[in-house]
Amino acid sequence: MKAVYFAWVRERVGKAEEELEPPSTVTTVGDLIAWLAARGDGYAHAFEKPSTIRAALDKVHARHEAALAGAAEVAFFPPMTGG
Repeated sequence: MKAVYFAWVRERVGKAEEELEPPSTVTTVGDLIAWLAARGDGYAHAFEKPSTIRAALDKVHARHEAALAGAAEVAFFPPMTGG
């Protein structure tokens, strides 16, 4: 699965994208966020407040409860404001 990071999530993680191979116990977006947060300081800082992180699976907005099964790409970004 490809992970793509945007805005301050990208800055804190230290990369724009990467290939992930999470364990089989990671089945939802929320599980993936928790797994990523445990990968090191940059990830921990990026995902320290999971409720503020927005996600998209294959370019479609997804809730943290959404299943990862079959997704080729997951994107993470901070809340956006319009104007």
